Amino acid sequence: MRKPSFKLPHIKLPHITRSQAKHAAKTTAAAAGDLFALILRAMGAVLLIVVTTATLFACIFVIYVKTNLTGGLDISLEEYQMNLSSTFYCIDDNGVKQEVATLQSSEYRVWADYDEIPEFMRNAIVAIEDKRFYEHHGVDWYRTVAAFTNMFIGMRDNFGGSTITQQLLKNLTGEDQATVTRKLQEIFRALEFEQRYGKDDIITWYLNEVNFGGSVYGVAAAADYYFGKSLDELTLAECASIVGITNNPSRYNPYISRENNKTRQENILNEMYQQGYISHEEMSAAQAQELVFKRGENSKYTPVIYPWFVESAISDVVTDLAALRGITRSEAERALYRGGYSIMLTMNPRIQAAMDQIYTDLSQIPVTTGTPKQLQSAMVIMDPYNGYIVGIVGGVGEKTVNLGLNRATSDLGRRPVGSSIKPIAVYSLAMENGLITPETMVDDAPMELSEAAKGWYPLNDDHDYIGLINIRTALAKSRNTISAQLLDKVTPAVAYRFMTQTLGFDLDPRDEDYAPMAVGQLTVGATPREMASAYTMFPNGGVRTEGITYTTVTDNDGNIIIDNRPVRQIAVSETTAYWMTDIMRSALQWGSGTGANLGDMPAAGKTGTTTNNKDRYFVGFTPYYVAAVWSGYDAPEHIYCAAGSPSVILFKKVMSIVHSDESITPIKQFRVPENTSQTPVPGIRVVDYTVRYVSGGEVIDTETSQGRVGTEITVKARDFDGYTPIGATTRQVTLSGIASENVFTFEYIDDNYVPPTPEIPDHPEYNPEYPEYPDYPNYTDHPDYFMVGTR
Repeated sequence: MRKPSFKLPHIKLPHITRSQAKHAAKTTAAAAGDLFALILRAMGAVLLIVVTTATLFACIFVIYVKTNLTGGLDISLEEYQMNLSSTFYCIDDNGVKQEVATLQSSEYRVWADYDEIPEFMRNAIVAIEDKRFYEHHGVDWYRTVAAFTNMFIGMRDNFGGSTITQQLLKNLTGEDQATVTRKLQEIFRALEFEQRYGKDDIITWYLNEVNFGGSVYGVAAAADYYFGKSLDELTLAECASIVGITNNPSRYNPYISRENNKTRQENILNEMYQQGYISHEEMSAAQAQELVFKRGENSKYTPVIYPWFVESAISDVVTDLAALRGITRSEAERALYRGGYSIMLTMNPRIQAAMDQIYTDLSQIPVTTGTPKQLQSAMVIMDPYNGYIVGIVGGVGEKTVNLGLNRATSDLGRRPVGSSIKPIAVYSLAMENGLITPETMVDDAPMELSEAAKGWYPLNDDHDYIGLINIRTALAKSRNTISAQLLDKVTPAVAYRFMTQTLGFDLDPRDEDYAPMAVGQLTVGATPREMASAYTMFPNGGVRTEGITYTTVTDNDGNIIIDNRPVRQIAVSETTAYWMTDIMRSALQWGSGTGANLGDMPAAGKTGTTTNNKDRYFVGFTPYYVAAVWSGYDAPEHIYCAAGSPSVILFKKVMSIVHSDESITPIKQFRVPENTSQTPVPGIRVVDYTVRYVSGGEVIDTETSQGRVGTEITVKARDFDGYTPIGATTRQVTLSGIASENVFTFEYIDDNYVPPTPEIPDHPEYNPEYPEYPDYPNYTDHPDYFMVGTR
């Protein structure tokens, strides 16, 4: 089979000469040149646009940086308020300053100056966090470029590359957003920051500001929290261990993982060696050192428990700060917890230890029966002369919570005070106003008071009366009737005003009445602190001194911002204070408070018992200290204590220890004023009266008593063996003001008496003719005539 054949048509091409070809070539070259020129012009235009745009963007960026990234660079370390923990101190008997407690809020901080931070600590943080810290000017460009490369190429948002300066700024401002804007802002801030502050300032602030796990901030707090040490006690190994926590506290915290912390520590020590901060021998020794932490791995955190005294001082400082600055208590509390203040307490550590020795040991607390409840008690001890409260306990047993019920000083601890109110609300006022002296006679008997009492009159604790007694006995024996009689003369209004305005009690307005003022049945009650402050007027010559818990509050720069001085006020005269003290000494010698007697150390005081024995009070004092003690149950009920008043017992236990060292508290007497004389106040006029018991002209016995002049009394014949009273055995007599008229005699016959036989005279029988008896027609009527048996 033959393949098909195709023939192309014949085409005739035009003839081109050489000149035409040259012309065509020139034309083509020109066209190409024009195109190239056009391309060059276009490229130039594009380049111009790019350069112009870049310049414009650069200008915009500069403006943006200036207005947005550097607009907030005004960060002043001088004005920055770091959250710093406040610390409480006290002075012991030898004048030595002691730290008592450091407040811990949500952030536990303790400031440390540059020279207080160990060199090992400074070098460790630089070696592991920012090895070119002393070379750069706030930004490590090598690390910054690497960080941005990591961001754009690796597509990661954890920039890294931050220097110590940048980290400090982040901590100070709290700005840590993972954005380009913030990173750029941080860079510019760091550059400017290092123009204003030196490396020493920056490293100091960083090591005080950085977090070391949980609520712990700063190396000083970390040293205490993890090792229980101050900074100057830390070793190289411990410094590296603490520094290792900062990178990731939840991973490297030794209380979470000892292994992770150890690994990080060894890495830091190796970096320090590689960078020349330590020798190989130092590195090896530090890596080999056993780290001894305050508590074990994954162990339960035990919060710091503040002493009763510190909690009372916290409340006082907050109150005073709020008043000083015109802020709320909440704001003042935040300022105290975060302001880094130093507070000097009035606490005496020796006395506080004596109180804690008794009160924390439940075996020392008096045993009560009738209820499974734990008997509670609170105590305040004061120096009556300077107003310093030297010891406080707000409850019995070990203290396990912070800011719980403080029965010694808080308003929630107010309880009725019973008869311990009598010396301050009644007797002192009555004596000061010339109504009584210690020897004024009064009548412990039922009677009606003025109409203002509305029929109120108290019973005595023993539900009995003992009649005429003097004021000393009335107070020493705590006779309620006498307190009521005296208050009736003083008036409840005057007593209430004296208690609230002069003695500083915060009482309920309903306490301006007989029962609250006469026998201490207060509506809400008082605190041991108030009672101790009130009793300071007795040993202090009539001057009542307000109790204080602290003397100064100093800021972190050493400036005193509160100079706390006690308020003093003359309450009664020196003479009244002296005699009231003397009477209350009798109460401890032979009255209701004998259990509180301190032996050779002079002491005085007054007991107090409330209705149904639900509260027991005792307020006592020596020439050195005043102490107020309350005992009872948090939910009030009857106290059954066979040993006596729990408050009296606890007073003696504590105060015996307080006064046990004669080198500190040698025996001395209460001070005696120059003038102790008082104008006699007879009160009830009393006279002696005598009852004579006589038989046949012979006195069997006599009794002499005292009675109130003008009153009707009953005298009774006594029973004597072998004697029988003649006539009435009781008589109602009125006592005369003349003692000789007050002699009353009862006649008795001797049961064994045999009368003699009478001689019967001879009488003539009747004879009308006898002239001797003209007037006696019946001779038996003659007076000389006696018939036998008629006698």
